[in-house]
Amino acid sequence: MEIGALIFLIVAIGVGIYILFIFIPVGLWFSALLSGVRISLIQLVFMRWRRVPPNVIVRSMIEAHKAGLHITRDDLEAHFLAGGHVEQVTHALVSASKANIELPFKMATAIDLAGRDVYEAVQMSVIPKVINTPPVTAVSKDGIQLIAKARVTLRANIRQLVGGAGEETVLARVGEGIVSSIGSSESHKTVLENPDFISRVVLEKGLDAGTAFEILSIDIADIDIGKNIGAVLQTDQAEADLKIAQAKAEERRAMAVATEQENKALAQEMRAKVIEAEAEVPKAMAEAFRSGHLGVMDYYRMKNIEADTSMRENIAKPSPKDKKK
Repeated sequence: MEIGALIFLIVAIGVGIYILFIFIPVGLWFSALLSGVRISLIQLVFMRWRRVPPNVIVRSMIEAHKAGLHITRDDLEAHFLAGGHVEQVTHALVSASKANIELPFKMATAIDLAGRDVYEAVQMSVIPKVINTPPVTAVSKDGIQLIAKARVTLRANIRQLVGGAGEETVLARVGEGIVSSIGSSESHKTVLENPDFISRVVLEKGLDAGTAFEILSIDIADIDIGKNIGAVLQTDQAEADLKIAQAKAEERRAMAVATEQENKALAQEMRAKVIEAEAEVPKAMAEAFRSGHLGVMDYYRMKNIEADTSMRENIAKPSPKDKKK
C-alpha cells in the first residue's frame, strides 16, 4: 500500500507540474528574464485569460529590448486586441531603427491597422521597389500610334501610408502622363529619338502627390509603333462622305422619279379632259342640227376639210425609206 501511495503521489506531482507549466508559462518567463525583459508570472497568466498569446508578446518585447527600443507590454497587448499584427510591427520598428528611419510606435500600429504591411513598407523605404506599367497606347500629333512600357522606381513614404493612394493610383497617373506626353509631340519620330523626354515630362508633373510612395525615376523600357490612326480616320471619313453623297444622290433620284410620275399623272389627267371635251363635240353638233344652226352642207364641208387636213399630214410625214436614209 505504501508503494502504491508513493507511485500515486509521484504521478500526481508530475501531472500537477505539467498542468502548472501549461497554464503558467514558466519557461517563457525565464527566457524573458534572461533576455533582460522584466515581466511577472501573474501577468503571463492574465494574458491567457485575456486571450492574448503570451509567447507573441514576450518574443516581441525581447526583440525590441535587444534592438534598444522601449515598447511596453500594455502597448503590444492593446495592438493585438485591436486586431493588429504585433510581430510585424515589431520587425518594422527594429528595421526602421537600424536604417535610421523615423517610425514612432503609434504610426507603425496605425499603418498596420490600416491594412498595410508596415514591415514591407520599411523594407521598401530602404530598398526601392520597381514596378512595370502595362502597355500604354497613345497617338502623336502626326496620327501614328505608339505603345510604350515603363519601369517606375518607387520608395515608400512612411508618413503617407495612412490615407495615401496605392500602387494602382501611381500606375494610372504614370500612364496618363505618358499619354499626354506622346499626344503633345509633333511627330512620333521625336518620341522614338528621345524617349527620355517622356520621363522628364512625367516626373515634372509630381505624380506621387497624395500617394504612399515617392517616385524616384521613370524609365521607358520599350516603345513600339502601332497603327496609323490618322490614315484610318481619314479613310473612315472618306467612306462616311461617300455614303452621305450616295444617300443625297439617291434622294435626288427619288425626287426626280416622283416628279416624273407626277407629270405623267398630270398628262393623263389633261388627256382625259381633252377626251371628255372631244366627247362633247358630237353632242354639240346634234344640238346644232336640231336647233337649225348647222346645215347638212356645212357638215359636209367640215368633213372635207378634215379629210384634206389628214391627207396633208400623211403627205408631210416622211416615209420609212427616207428615215433609213
